[in-house]
Amino acid sequence: MEFQGLACQVEQQLKAVREIAVQNGGNNFTSSDDVQERNRLWTARHNLFYAILALKTGCKAVVSDVCVPISKLPHIVNETQKDIRENGITGAILGHVGDGNFHAVMDFDPNDFEELNTIKGISDRLARRAWALDGTCTGEHGIGLGKIHLLEGEIGRTGVHVMRLIKEALDPYNLMNPGKVLHL
Repeated sequence: MEFQGLACQVEQQLKAVREIAVQNGGNNFTSSDDVQERNRLWTARHNLFYAILALKTGCKAVVSDVCVPISKLPHIVNETQKDIRENGITGAILGHVGDGNFHAVMDFDPNDFEELNTIKGISDRLARRAWALDGTCTGEHGIGLGKIHLLEGEIGRTGVHVMRLIKEALDPYNLMNPGKVLHL
């Protein structure tokens, strides 16, 4: 986690988060205002994806991200954890949740199409939960190939039509990222 503000505000935030972590079984809570130490801590955070991949031998992973108002974050995280667990999927949730954005990283066997379809279902339900909580189906990763079928639900039929008009005007030969966000 990264905290910002006046020194007294940062101290209050650190104290509150440390208490919450301890209450929930967390240990080894580390903080620092030293640049080298902070870089070391962030390196650990950036390696979480690979740690999640290592939970299941020979797997690949689907990463789905959403963003909701911060006040609704605990609800959607709990519901998503429950969905992942109840479907027997190996995965974890991580993110820079201070802005309401988080990632569900779910491992799958690349030869198990049923498992991949289960994960696609979890990802779709996650997007719909975010919408129901006044959020968005993508926090930072964008629509791309994995969520193209959700675009109309995100911005409406008119929004998709306007995007198509802009795409056709700027890229009449469909050379830039064909099929990535819009099917023309």
